[in-house]
Amino acid sequence: MMIPSRRSFLMGAAALSAAVVTPDLVRAAQAAAATPDWALATADVEADITARTLELVHGRAPAGLEGVLFRNGPAKFRRPGGSAQHWFDGDGLIRRFALSEGRVELSARFVATRKRAQEERLGAMVMPGFGTLGDPRAEIGSPDDANAANTSVLMAGDKLWALWEAGSPVAMDPITLQTEGYVTLRPDLRAMPFLAHPRIEPDGRIWNLGMGGDQALVWRLSADGTLEDASLIPLPRASYVHDFTATERHLVIVLQPWVRERQTMPFADGFAWRPETGTQILVVDKDDLTRRRIFETDAFGFFHLGDAWIEGDDILFDIALHRDMDFAARGASEIVNGVPLDGEAARLGLIRLKSDGATELTRLPAIAEFPRSDPARAGQMRRLSVHTSADTPETPFARAIGVTDWSTATTRTFDFGAGHVVDEMVWVAKPGTRSEADAWLIGPSLNLTERRTELHVLDVAALEDGPVATWRADVALPAAFHGIWA
Repeated sequence: MMIPSRRSFLMGAAALSAAVVTPDLVRAAQAAAATPDWALATADVEADITARTLELVHGRAPAGLEGVLFRNGPAKFRRPGGSAQHWFDGDGLIRRFALSEGRVELSARFVATRKRAQEERLGAMVMPGFGTLGDPRAEIGSPDDANAANTSVLMAGDKLWALWEAGSPVAMDPITLQTEGYVTLRPDLRAMPFLAHPRIEPDGRIWNLGMGGDQALVWRLSADGTLEDASLIPLPRASYVHDFTATERHLVIVLQPWVRERQTMPFADGFAWRPETGTQILVVDKDDLTRRRIFETDAFGFFHLGDAWIEGDDILFDIALHRDMDFAARGASEIVNGVPLDGEAARLGLIRLKSDGATELTRLPAIAEFPRSDPARAGQMRRLSVHTSADTPETPFARAIGVTDWSTATTRTFDFGAGHVVDEMVWVAKPGTRSEADAWLIGPSLNLTERRTELHVLDVAALEDGPVATWRADVALPAAFHGIWA
């Protein structure tokens, strides 16, 4: 096993010499002149949300549907002494929607990170981030001091882990949402990066990556979160990797041409878009990480991939294709400041890695982000993907949910309307069924008209009919990134 160098992975503290963040007066004036309704999607939450019962406003809960939806996303961006300048840099707020006997109870708590404690004390957002400069007042000795714990969640045994992408998971109690501390999987791996998109096999085994320039740390954990192995592998380029995918036998790492060329902060400023180099796809054997193949395809940007599967001798996976990474570099700063976007929405694609080394990229017309599928089929052959849809530059958050059938390359959607910001939805199989389509989709939206968060359940087989049940909270929570059903 190869032991990674901490020096090669940890964020450089030298970035803290950057100047104090000051408001962009021009941008603030634009936002004040015409703040769109969807600005509520990046509004601040000032305190934890105590448990409250949601009001059933439509339909009724399906029989046998019981469990908890956990979601994570940034919910605090602004403080009097300085604010975050990028959507990815807000403090993580864990939402807990507990569904039992037809009732839904909502609670939410901020992850009690060292970042949040320090910024509360100073009254300013001071930590360096994806798109936010560091303030000289920040005290930072490792990536975990800047860890916002704001991107996703993972159940590891009986603990809920809040995930970022450049530092450790943060363990929480899944019932009370109390923060219990940073997870150190092995003493010499303290504060190593752990992506917010682990891949979980049907038996619960967890695979993940930690990115460090032109190398990646491959994590393998048991279902209860115990470390089984951590090995370092080389990469052909220092590409930005937010997500990866996996089949039963392979790890699939997509290396887009957004390449880290400078060690600078904010983090995004160190990347350059190099479309002339195309996209590389690295396939690694799970049983022997030294066995690898590299595939080549056209240039595209991406954040999220669907689960991969094997068909004959080929590997297939779906992807939300961006024209470039302008949203990461610029757009996500625009929306947190209330400025409308002018970029293109992501489109759904399917990549086939052929046994002869060729790559086939199919682009569908469907607008799509956050592709997901039945977790019981992770890494196995499937035909359905669920994703958000209907984003536009004027409303740069999704307002619809879609299901694409890869056997026919067709997409069915339900549009909640311009008055909703729709989060990613998760797949929940109906009790006792085996059909892939015999499942529920569960997820929230932000009702901009009512200024309230809602929770919806839709039937995959009758998606166009809309929610079979909707509950409404008495609070509005900003848009979140990712979640799980437990």
